[in-house]
Amino acid sequence: MIPRIGFGYDVHRLSEGYDFWLGGVKIEHNKGCIAHSDGDALIHALCDALLGALALGDIGVHFPDTSEQYRGIDSKILLAEVVEIIEKEGYSIGNTDATVSLQKPKIKDYIPEMRNILAKIMKIPVENVSIKATTTEKLGFEGREEGIAAYAVVLIYKANR
Repeated sequence: MIPRIGFGYDVHRLSEGYDFWLGGVKIEHNKGCIAHSDGDALIHALCDALLGALALGDIGVHFPDTSEQYRGIDSKILLAEVVEIIEKEGYSIGNTDATVSLQKPKIKDYIPEMRNILAKIMKIPVENVSIKATTTEKLGFEGREEGIAAYAVVLIYKANR
């Protein structure tokens, strides 16, 4: 087996008047992410991690925010397309581990649904999808509820032939 790892990071500003999407789940909140797509920072970090594992650039290379084709797009579609890219390269996803940093909303109760959604898209068992949440103890842009950050690592592998 030939393993590769990837790391992804995404950040979005939060503002009133936008829907709040995270891990493929719409969460009721008074703010949402300002973005060209739906602003799902967790999925964007996963996409970057997967693409990075194969040195294929980042999400902006594959889905530029200058393209009207991707305006308002559901990030689950982007993740599915990245999974196809990984598979075309002959790789499979082993596991993912992600941390979401935000003060509010509290996402603990949404994590099981996010894990199920993401596992299905990535074609891996749900026990191979880890999502954790943290606050910054009211420090920084996340703590001031100005934005959200998401970090992800992935392990992909290609079977030896």
